[in-house]
Amino acid sequence: MEQQKLPNVTIALVLGILSFLCCVCSSGIGGVIMGAIALYLTTKDEKAYRVSPENYSNYSQLKTAKIVAIIGLVLGVLTLLYTIYVIQQMGGIDGYMEKVQEMMEQYGLEE
Repeated sequence: MEQQKLPNVTIALVLGILSFLCCVCSSGIGGVIMGAIALYLTTKDEKAYRVSPENYSNYSQLKTAKIVAIIGLVLGVLTLLYTIYVIQQMGGIDGYMEKVQEMMEQYGLEE
């Protein structure tokens, strides 16, 4: 029987890598979402592999995708927690919105 590739490995790896980028570019929520989806996909493929390991050829890529997903998820959670901490230090959401309004006025971006 010809071996096939696990179906979700590539997309899980891409989502894991994107979760890194979302941690850097956003408040962390994108990294958490993408990392969680990637982890779900790798877990799903891992179950399929355990049922019939002789049918699949890319299990090492699955392990790599799972590690990348876990790291992206952890970094996303840490970034999200830090963002929440910073907003709380500014005086909550009201203080944050005041700072945003001040910056918009300073740079002439007010509506």
